[in-house]
Amino acid sequence: MSLKINCRKIVGGNARGKALVTKQTINFLAMVDTKRGAINDRNHELFGKDMKDIVLIFPNAVGSSVGAYTIYSLKVNGVAPVAIVSINKADIITASGCAISNIPFVDMLETSISFLKSGLEISVDADKQIIII
Repeated sequence: MSLKINCRKIVGGNARGKALVTKQTINFLAMVDTKRGAINDRNHELFGKDMKDIVLIFPNAVGSSVGAYTIYSLKVNGVAPVAIVSINKADIITASGCAISNIPFVDMLETSISFLKSGLEISVDADKQIIII
């Protein structure tokens, strides 16, 4: 049985992949290795986790607006998430990075997803504004 959750489209498109979930914010510029596509901050709960071909689910980004280019670098290097879901309201860093990288990005989930764990298969259809777990 699948669960359908309505959301708000920030950047269109659709993708499917395994979830990578964190309750911590991400500073893309300071915490992400753009060559490997992994979180390199030892204090982050996703330390060492790869973002390639996953659906990144996180509260939001923090830090410099240059973080948007980090997301773009992930895409250029072939190690970007296939989609990003912001638990909170979308931030300009992630929105800009996803827009220039053509990565589907949604926010404003109608239902709490606090039960969601990394590894579950997730479909994000930003154009239809739904997430399917």
